Parts: sequence; C-alpha cells; structure tokens
Amino acid sequence: MSQSSQSSNASNGASLAPRPLDGITVVSLEHAIAAPFCTRQLADMGARVIKVERPGVGDFARSYDERVKGLASHFVWTNRSKESLALDLKRPEAADILQALIGQADVLVQNLAPGAAARLGLSYEALREQHPRLIVCDISGYGEGGSYQDKKAYDLLIQSESGFLSVTGTPDSPAKAGCSISDIAAGMYAYSSILSALLLRQRTGQGSRIDVSMLESMVEWMGFPMYYAFDGAAPPPRAGASHATIYPYGPFPVGDGSEVMLGLQNEREWAAFCNTVLMQPDVAADSRFNTNSQRVANKEALRVLIVTTFASLSRAKVIERLEAASIANANVSTMQDVWNHPQLAQRERWRQVDSAVGPLPALVPPATSSAFQARMDKIPALGENSATILASLGYSEEQISGLAQKGVI
Repeated sequence: MSQSSQSSNASNGASLAPRPLDGITVVSLEHAIAAPFCTRQLADMGARVIKVERPGVGDFARSYDERVKGLASHFVWTNRSKESLALDLKRPEAADILQALIGQADVLVQNLAPGAAARLGLSYEALREQHPRLIVCDISGYGEGGSYQDKKAYDLLIQSESGFLSVTGTPDSPAKAGCSISDIAAGMYAYSSILSALLLRQRTGQGSRIDVSMLESMVEWMGFPMYYAFDGAAPPPRAGASHATIYPYGPFPVGDGSEVMLGLQNEREWAAFCNTVLMQPDVAADSRFNTNSQRVANKEALRVLIVTTFASLSRAKVIERLEAASIANANVSTMQDVWNHPQLAQRERWRQVDSAVGPLPALVPPATSSAFQARMDKIPALGENSATILASLGYSEEQISGLAQKGVI
C-alpha cells in the first residue's frame, strides 16, 4: 500500500462528534492478544485505556518480532490509542498506584496468569465493596472453576482443545488458523460484554464481573461442526480450503497458473454454473451431480471436469463468466494483495497512526458509524505515559523521579 493511498482522518462533523465511550476509563493488566484486542476496541470507541506493563520488558507481545519498522506486528495491531504505564506490580509501592488508578476507573481488564490478579488484590470480590460501580473483566484460557482452571492456554492450544483443528486442514493433516482466532474470539466477547455491562450499569448503578474463557469462546464458534456431528454422527471432513459439505465450493486452478475461489449455494446456481461458466448445460442434469449431496459424493469426478474447463481460461475470463452467472467468487489474495485491495482503497479504509517509529497504516474499525469517527491515536512506547499518569493521580515530580530511580516505574 503506497503512502498516497492512505487517507488521513476526514475533517467533517463526525471527526469532532462525541464518541460512545468518551469519559470511560479502562485500566488493563494485559499481554499478548485477547485482552489487548478487547481494550484497543474500547479505545477505538473513545475510552481512555491505561495499559499497565512490566518496566524494561513490557507486554511480551512487544518482542514477538520486529516486522513493522522494528516494532512487533501483533503489538502494532492491538495497542493504538492507549497510554502505557510501566509499573512493577511486585513492588509494594505499586499497590497504592493501582488502587488510585482503579478508584478513577470504570473498567478493569486482566488476562494475567490464573490467580495472579486475585493475589494482587484485584479480584472482583476484593474490589466490589470499595468500588461498587467497577466492571471487572477476567479473560483466561478455561475460565474460573473446573479442573482446567489453572492450565496454561495459548491460542494454538485452544484451537486444538476446542476441536477446531479436527475439522481444519486436509484429510492427511490438521492445520491451525493463520491468525490468532482463539484470542480474537475471546477479545471480541470481552469487548461486547463490557459494552453490555456499561449499559447495565446505567440501569442499576452497579458494576459487575465478566468471566471470559478462550475455550468457551471457540466452542461457541464451533457450533456448526458440533451440531453436524450431533449424537455421535460423523463430523465434517477436513477439506483444505474447500467447503466440507458443499460442492463446488473452494479454490480451483485456472489456465494462467493462478486460482479462483468460488462457491455455489443452491440448485439454481448449479444450473447457471453449468450453462454460463462451464458452458456444458447437460452436466446440470447428470445424476452424479444433480443434488449437492451427489456433488459432494462425486466431487473428484466433478473437480476434474471443472479444472479441465478452466485450464484453457485466464482468471479474468473465469471471473467474468462467474459474474455473468451471479456465482459468488473471490481472488485468492496474498497479504500484499490485501494491503493493496482496491475495495479498501475506494472506501478509504486506511488511516495513519503515530508510533515511536513514525506514522504507520491502520485499518479503520470495520463497523462505521455515521455519528462519530473511531479514535485512532498513537501506539505507545513502553512507559511513555507513566509520568503523566502519576501526575494526574497527584504524585509530585519528586515522587515520580524517586519511583523511577527505584525501578517501580
């Protein structure tokens, strides 16, 4: 994506309008992806998010790689518009700072190791009497209670535990998703649940506790394959990039060496596919292919027929025929293709956000409102806002300097 293709924030009424979470303060003891993805979205909506990090090291996602001008790809993605407070939670002075922050906060989010927040006195039970309006969101691998409560959980492990790997990949080998879907699922449920809790607090005046499990988030997403395998039935087979139970639906090679992704949903589309794309109308009535179940059962024979037809055509020609037949289709895009995607450019979906290494491109949040523009501010350097945050809590310059010299911040 070229610099010229990026849009700056539009200067219209929406850019100056209030955002839904203006005035809401979130304190987050977060690392990796699930909690940071949740809180970044809260920041998008206007919340002030104070990210508490370990001095000198910070969120360990900061060091996953150096792919974005020296910054880590995961960190750039999930941490814009936040303030970074570098605070050593093991030091006794940190407890006073945390309590002062929580006293000003509406939401506390944490995805520390199981039990760590409770040991720091930051459980909902420990906080609710003094802070009755506080919303506490705990994100963990398996949730509180049960024999898995203290089990370590990373994204790939949850993809495996939830059954996702059993239905993803090829018949010969399972495959993980290419992005952190277990973290993303948990982060999305945490985000939406916090919004719900804020609405509930408006009605009741009381805060609440939210317990988000990565496993349960992913199992919810596994609803279709689970019900497909209901009561001991066979699960959907692993089908690579094709659909497990609908055919033709997936990638097909074409004559110029590229691939086209296409998908059929019903018998009307099947007839149109035979008439307009394959240009073999008699195939529509072939008893091997005249229902979806038959097409799935005889997919190898049908694949040969489709690939043979496409072999003499370019990708552009195949897509032209698919469009003429109103058959859903897509390019098999690379990451570079996505950076340069014409639809994203035409809809002006890119902005620039500031960082320690200069401006970086960032995608506008997918749900666009006519009433306001999402907040898209700087990705903070480690501890960049420590002094400012402490000053806002009433700490003097001398006290702040002393805490820094001791390594507390």
